[in-house]
Parts: sequence; C-alpha cells; structure tokens
Amino acid sequence: MSSVPVASRSARGLAARQPSLPGLCPVTQAVEILATGAGIEARGAIFTRREIVDFLLDLSGYEASRPLHKLKLLEPSFGGGDFLLPAIERLLAAWKTSDAPRLSVKTLAGCVRAVELHRETFARTRGQVIDLLSRNGLTASQSIELADSWLVNDDFLLADLPGPFDVVIGNPPYVRQERVPDVLMAEYRSRYTTIYDRADLYIPFIERSLRSLTNGGVLGFICADRWMKNRYGGPLRNLVSGQFHLKFHVDMADTPAFHSEVIAYPAITVIARERGKTTRIAHRPSVERKTLHALALELTSSRRPVKGGAVQVIDGVVSGAEPWILDSPDQTAVIRRLEAAFPLLEETGCKVGIGVATGADKAFIGPMDELTVEEDRKLPLAMTKDIADGIVKWRGLGVINPFTGDGELVDLARYPLLKRYLETRKDQVAGRHCAKKAPANWYRTIDRITPSIAGTPKLLIPDIKGQAHIVFEEGKLYPHHNLYYITASQWDLKALQAVLLSSVTRLFITTYSTKMHGGFLRFQAQYLRRLRLPRWSDVPQAIKTALINAAGSRDLAACNAATFQLYGLSRQEKAVLGGNGD
Repeated sequence: MSSVPVASRSARGLAARQPSLPGLCPVTQAVEILATGAGIEARGAIFTRREIVDFLLDLSGYEASRPLHKLKLLEPSFGGGDFLLPAIERLLAAWKTSDAPRLSVKTLAGCVRAVELHRETFARTRGQVIDLLSRNGLTASQSIELADSWLVNDDFLLADLPGPFDVVIGNPPYVRQERVPDVLMAEYRSRYTTIYDRADLYIPFIERSLRSLTNGGVLGFICADRWMKNRYGGPLRNLVSGQFHLKFHVDMADTPAFHSEVIAYPAITVIARERGKTTRIAHRPSVERKTLHALALELTSSRRPVKGGAVQVIDGVVSGAEPWILDSPDQTAVIRRLEAAFPLLEETGCKVGIGVATGADKAFIGPMDELTVEEDRKLPLAMTKDIADGIVKWRGLGVINPFTGDGELVDLARYPLLKRYLETRKDQVAGRHCAKKAPANWYRTIDRITPSIAGTPKLLIPDIKGQAHIVFEEGKLYPHHNLYYITASQWDLKALQAVLLSSVTRLFITTYSTKMHGGFLRFQAQYLRRLRLPRWSDVPQAIKTALINAAGSRDLAACNAATFQLYGLSRQEKAVLGGNGD
C-alpha cells in the first residue's frame, strides 16, 4: 500500500476551520493537518497484491539468500505495510541463516527506514511490525525498540533520513497537484527539480528515492507509467538518463496488480545507480506466484533471453528527456528507421492545433440561432459528436467569439447584443479562474479564438480513441477543445487523412502516447507532432492518387497499402505492422 500527503476536500475544509496551529510554520501546519485527516482516496493509497510485492523484491535483489542485514532498505510510503512487512520477513529469514551474532537491536536498527505520514495508518502498521518481530523470537522490548528505529512518521518529501540506501522499494503515491495544499506544493517545488508542468506527486517521490541510492543501489517501484512518455515526465527521464540505469521494465497494464481497480496503467520499474544502456522488458505477465517467480529468474539471469520469449532486450531506451520506447525491438527498429529517413510532420507544411476551451461552455456555446449576439461574434462549432460517424454531421452548435481577428478582445461598447448576452451570464463567466486573474478581461475564453481557423480546411481528431479517428472538415467549423486539428499548406488533406488512418500512424501514437484505461490512446498534439512524413513534392503521383482514393473510400486496408508504399516499408517492416508482408 502507498499513502501520501495530499489534501482532500475534507482536509482543505479542516484547514479552513483550523487556520492556525500555534507555534507551527505554514508548511508544518499543512503537514500536520494531512497527517491527522484525509481518507484513503485522498492519500493516494493503493493496496498491492502479495504476488507483485514478492516479484518486485526479487527483481530488486532483496532476497533472503543474501546477507540482508548488511543492506539498508528504504520504503518511502509504507501505508498498510504491503511492501514493508514482506521485506522484514525476508530480512529476518536472512539473519537467521547467517553467521551473524544472535539477534540484536543495535545490529538490525540501521537495516530499514520506512516512512508514513498518516498518523492512524502509521500506528496500525507499527503494531503489525511489532507483532511480526515478536513472532520471530524478539522480546517485547526489542520489538518495540527495533520498530521505532525503523519507522518514521513524517512526510517523505520533507523528512531527514539517514541515507544512502542499497534498496528502495514500494508503490509511490499517485496524486494530482491540485489536491496538495499550495504552501506544501511550493515547498516541494523548491526542493525537487523534476516537478514540472502538471507532474503528479509520485514524480518527486521517485526523484528523492533515486538520489538516496548508494552506488550500485537499486530502486524497485510499481506505479503509473505515464511519466515514461508524457511531457511532465521529461525532467525525471533526463535525471535517469544522466545518472542511472533502467535495468528492468514490466508492463502491468490490464493485470490485477492491486486489490482494487486503478485508472492509470501501472508498470514495474527497476533502476540502478550504475552505468548501463540495456533494458530487459516483459509485458503483462499473469499475476501468479509461480509465473512471476520464473519471470524474475529470467529477467535477472546473466544469460541473454531467447528471442521471442517472455523477456526481450532493448538497447538505448533511455536518452535524455526523450520518451521511453518500451515496445518490441522490431517495432522500435521501424520507428527509428522512419525517424532517421523523414522530417517531422510540422516540417512538411502541416500544423497541429487544439480547439477552443471556454471555461464556461454553457455560457459560450449553444445553438447558433439561440446565441443572440452580432453575427460576426459567433462561429459554427465542431464537437466530437459531430464527427462520430467518420464524416461531419454538424448539429448546429456555435461558440461566442469575443476576439478580433488580431487576437484582441472586442470593445463591448461596440457590440451591444454581445454585451447584453454576456452580462446576463456574468456570474458564470466572471467566476472562472482566468477571469479572476484578469478582471478587466472577464469575458475572454480560456483559449484565444482565431476566426480564420473555422474557414480553413482541416482534419479533426478526437483526443481519446481506441483507433485513429481522422475526419476531413472542408473549412466551415471551429473545433471544440476535445478535438485536435491538422491543417496543411502543401499536403493534400485527403492524402494526409489516409496516412493518419494507417497502422504506421498507429505505431507512432502507440509508441509515444500514454495508454488510457480500456486500451484507449491519446491522440494529443505532442504525439501527433512526432509523426514523420515525406514532403509532398517528393511523393510520386501514383502514390498521391492511391492515398487520396483510399481516404475517399475510407478503406483502411487501402490506406495501409498506399502508406506502406509511401514510406517504402520492407516486407519485414510490413509484417511488424500487421500488414501484408508480400
């Protein structure tokens, strides 16, 4: 289990009712409130199955056959003891079979440091640790003394800890920044360089854990895999690239790794403070003790895995802040070849954008004929539902446009209908965060609206889909914020549509996108911009025609065939993409 210092609504409410704790600084006050409040969900507590715990301990080298009493283990957020208690069992088993002196608190006192913020959880697990020690032959006083030397009731990101450590193990908390009190988040940011953009709290947990390792020390975590590919994980990936070695990666998507269902896809990651470029990977193993034990032996074996087996080897997964490509070596080879041979999508005259976010859709969006504003102050709007069938079927919605063509807010005095419309909805519009930040601009949409986009032919792409869903829009509608769009100054959009519908594009998106629950992919701008594309002027006429015809018929097999020709895929590369190898 992992437990984390974050604020739920109830914790924030408690802070409001209890604005000060005499003698404590604001950061300490925030930590104290969280230590005594917040439920399991707010703390990001997830219970890990014992089979997974033992598997991760094996991969991290924390095995009873080793002299574990000579190692130092850290558990950053021990919660109910899912990792801590099995680790202690292994430590005691190793001790009993060693040549070390009879059990002594002084000898074992430095073997473990385990941190937990939530006070009730800490006390409950402390009792379990004492009971475990007593059942293994320690006296009551020895058990209490040893437990109190091991366990720390504090915020891991702020606590003073006697490092470095040989092994760091666990399941770091998965919590969004918005649930952390501002004063505490500011303190975290001042201490941890990897907190970037919308980084979740497990990012600084990983950073501190890595920096706490001895030379040759190993970190073994199971946590969300999003940081390995997305934008906010860049600084942490860069840290790993510069100072550490990604030894093992096991994709645990769609496996019952926890005792409750989780939204984010988890992965097991083992990282060592050592030099190394080779990563052993496995995908979605059966969560059974025998299967996982055999897989651990294969992953940690000194022999190179058999080609086509459960374990694969990939070189160069980690490269600066670049996303980690952890798919099959054959697919990785196709990606690398195309990246070396062709320019980026936006280097070929194409542009990727995202539709408008208003912050108050009920006020800014409605049926065109019910938006009682000047005609030039509203635009027809494309929504995800308008393109659900693969073609545009506009349902008549429009969006209020408070901007001029130059990007400035219009003067409401010159638009009496717009002024009246907005002022009747002022409570809703002015209550948005962006309006409060700049009260004089209270009627702006979050994103600036550029009217010319509506009149530009484009391809519309929903953010989250199981398969590519690319729809041609002839240049009449403005996209809503759930839609990405691509315009092209050189490429024929119908031909480009065929490329984007192909399995080549799916390979790129699958490789670089974070996966969502249910196997859905994110067709976001940051991933679309990674696509490689020949310049339109370099494409033979026969292939241009084939692409356009394939898109027109919405024949995915034809899209694949024409796109494979476009990229000059070999027979083997076609087979890797699931296409005809002939």
